[in-house]
Amino acid sequence: MGFGDIHSRHPWEPTRERILGRGDAEVRRALRRAEAGEADLTDLEALLSPAAQPHLETMARLSHGRTLRRFGRTIQLYAPAYLSNECQNVCTYCGYSAGNKVPRRTLTPAEILREAGALRGLGIDHVLLLTGESNKVGIDYLERALGLLRPHFASLSIEVQPLESDEYARLRRQGLNAVLVYQETYHAEAYRTHHPKGRKSDFGWRLDAPDRVGAAGVHKIGLGALLGLEDWRTECFFTALHLGWLERRHWRSRFSVSFPRMRPHEGDLAPKVEMTDRDLVQAICAFRLLNGEVELNLSTREHARFRDQAFRLGITAMSAGSRTNPGGYAEGAGASLEQFSVEDTRSPAEVAGMLRSAGYEPVWKDWDPSYDRAEAGGAPC
Repeated sequence: MGFGDIHSRHPWEPTRERILGRGDAEVRRALRRAEAGEADLTDLEALLSPAAQPHLETMARLSHGRTLRRFGRTIQLYAPAYLSNECQNVCTYCGYSAGNKVPRRTLTPAEILREAGALRGLGIDHVLLLTGESNKVGIDYLERALGLLRPHFASLSIEVQPLESDEYARLRRQGLNAVLVYQETYHAEAYRTHHPKGRKSDFGWRLDAPDRVGAAGVHKIGLGALLGLEDWRTECFFTALHLGWLERRHWRSRFSVSFPRMRPHEGDLAPKVEMTDRDLVQAICAFRLLNGEVELNLSTREHARFRDQAFRLGITAMSAGSRTNPGGYAEGAGASLEQFSVEDTRSPAEVAGMLRSAGYEPVWKDWDPSYDRAEAGGAPC
């Protein structure tokens, strides 16, 4: 049995109606249970519901306290590095979609190393590698890229096309630390609408990708939905359902959840459902009150003023200085090659300075190679 079987037991519309129907008494009960560390998915539904909005200040206070107790005043900083914008999928919400008439580019080994030098110059030690979904950037390309970058960074993650378990295992042997696989939307019918062509159109293949990552023994698995395609409350429920399944099945791995809201891009599909800043705060706090261990990520899709306040409420990781075009760090931003536009344009040093001024410590890596040596029987540094 895979998560697809669990997903099929929770029809979308009844789930959405159940969340919307939660009342004030259920929210108060959920808050009591969350404070005791006993919250479950039923409590999450109440905390995501409209009835929880008057209790947002209490949710924020509890979420902040729970995060401090588990993670302290630290925030991981990382940067996304786009290796290619070539893609064979048609996705309605993405600037890399095969139907968009934009210049295409895949970085060569020399260009990858130039990006590495530029990122190291910014102080970055944790890099998230991204590509479109194309035969040009398959397992062999990714394996070579990790081999090139491993000597330069403490932590390497990927957000690429879903792979087989044995392929994830190959990449882990090259130093891969984490895999992010966003489902985009857990609404099966909407998923097919937004992915009409390409391998990504297979809803089940993508849905079961995190299980394949866990089976390969990758250290961390990242989940999330693209918020704006469908009802954000229901998307958050299914993300939490998925998280719970993976935590039970792949308990040796760590987990993270991201909250990417739709941003302007080539093609410029408007969000079907608007998610306000206040809604996003509610979602972040609800996840933290459900799960005190999961890492929560806030990217440069969000504007600086929002990030400067919201990170205190449950966030453990933030991107900084992001460029969403291949070669963007060494050569500068190229609007025609971007996957989407970035909202927080501050440098990593500026984001780190903001964190320090708030009494937090910026952490520049997510994993250390010594841990791999220790697992293999060697002595850690």
